[in-house]
Amino acid sequence: MDDHSGKIPGVILGGGAGRRMGGVAKGLLPLAGRPMLDHVIGRFAPQVGALALNCNADLACALPVLPDPRPDRPGPLAGVLAALIWAEGLGAARVATVPWDAPCLPLDLVARLAVTPGAAMAASLADGQLHPEPVFAVWPVTARGALQDWLDTGQHRVAGFAQSLGAVLVPFDAAGFFNVNTPDDLSRAEAMFHAL
Repeated sequence: MDDHSGKIPGVILGGGAGRRMGGVAKGLLPLAGRPMLDHVIGRFAPQVGALALNCNADLACALPVLPDPRPDRPGPLAGVLAALIWAEGLGAARVATVPWDAPCLPLDLVARLAVTPGAAMAASLADGQLHPEPVFAVWPVTARGALQDWLDTGQHRVAGFAQSLGAVLVPFDAAGFFNVNTPDDLSRAEAMFHAL
């Protein structure tokens, strides 16, 4: 069972250090007059029941903020672990994750991933090829122990862990997975939003 609304809860992953953006918390960067995080929330919140933010920065946020549960900060999988722990506390069976630097994420992401009963991962379809987008995923809460074991062995690849769970790839148009990693990406995103 998922949360009381009948929807899968969701967590926005914002635990990265934003090194390519000069160490700035990427979700707080302005995009089309608002923080990028606001755009992600606007697209993701209607798709999920409860919503939280995984972040290690000290920031004011209306959402519950979930810091990485591991001191070694092993990347996005630490955020997935935080999401699994939080969702388990809600009594949910699964949790959806997206990154905070993807302001154009698909509006039907969770509905399409949730069709699969276990783990499911988005894949962008470009040039006739499927390219996994591993942080855009739905994870079974029962994967918590396996993820802790995975991290304990020093493995940090999100796609590798998803594959170890037998995650089903669900194809989407590639445009929904544009993410902002560099100042040039932010300029491109600004141009995209002004073109809408």
